[in-house]
Amino acid sequence: MSGTPRTPSTPPARPMLVLLWLTVTVVAGGGPEGAVQFLAVGDWGGVPDPPFATPREVATAVAMGRAATELGADFVLSLGDNFYYEGVRDEWDPRFEETFERVFTAPGLQELPWFLLAGNHDHAGNVTAQLAYGHHSPRWHFPHYYYSLRLSLPGTNTSARLLVLDTVLLCGGGDDFGTEGGAPRGPRDAAAAAAQLTWLRGRLAAARHDRYVLVAGHYPVWSVAEHGPTACLVQLLRPLLRRHRVTAYLCGHDHNLQFLAEGGVGYVVSGAGNFMEGSQHHGGAVPPGSLRFFFGPPSSPGGFAHLRLDAHAATVTFLEATGRVLYSVALPPRDL
Repeated sequence: MSGTPRTPSTPPARPMLVLLWLTVTVVAGGGPEGAVQFLAVGDWGGVPDPPFATPREVATAVAMGRAATELGADFVLSLGDNFYYEGVRDEWDPRFEETFERVFTAPGLQELPWFLLAGNHDHAGNVTAQLAYGHHSPRWHFPHYYYSLRLSLPGTNTSARLLVLDTVLLCGGGDDFGTEGGAPRGPRDAAAAAAQLTWLRGRLAAARHDRYVLVAGHYPVWSVAEHGPTACLVQLLRPLLRRHRVTAYLCGHDHNLQFLAEGGVGYVVSGAGNFMEGSQHHGGAVPPGSLRFFFGPPSSPGGFAHLRLDAHAATVTFLEATGRVLYSVALPPRDL
């Protein structure tokens, strides 16, 4: 079932944010329709040389601002690779200003909080500096390498859960532009990877009464594109997503837009914030019939996803930076 999102009758107010250990509560300001809405964009991290932002990143930022105003958004979810190609040096690195603050300036974005996770290019630099940057910017929310967002659906007594992972700590580093496709090489710290997995199992079990459960990470579970499926996540994460009836897994890493469905779980790839690649090199590596949508023409000015969670459905809409709606799918609430 698919459809395009409707414009809310009143613009959403800025969410209230309450940090409780590693759980952030997001209370949407939305109108009477009772929805939480957000934008999901990955791999938007500019370039390390002047002007430090690509034309595609700039176009995507403008389109995100327009979507936030016209469709509604309570926050932005960044899916990693926030700074190409080697992350940032420290919390005062000028790249925060050059690639983030000066680019995402549209009126629709200025009051929105960003929730972030780290990609492999961020791990090539100093991720703790990205965690610390929240002290410098009111928009930047990166409380821990992995954390939980509780999303309260306004006008209802229901909630959703968004679990944010660090798939690089879980599976190891890899280079997007490596000669061997940049496959993760295994975690540097096996104990830390195991601790994250234990945390995830606990949070998934605790979310059993949430109407929707979303999980986000940088590496894809399933992807038909250049990097393809992440074997580590297919082995470790996919069984958990299915067992706990997760609504969708969101990621970046491959530089295009994709939607796949397998085992009752939706797989959203939104990695078109800075580069666009059309390869479907791994088309034969995903479950047969799972790919429902793919968009990656190199001539495109970029794209992102808009998600709307209400009492009836979790609607995922892919938009090109031109504003064109590319694909929309409505995912049902979990059977509680």
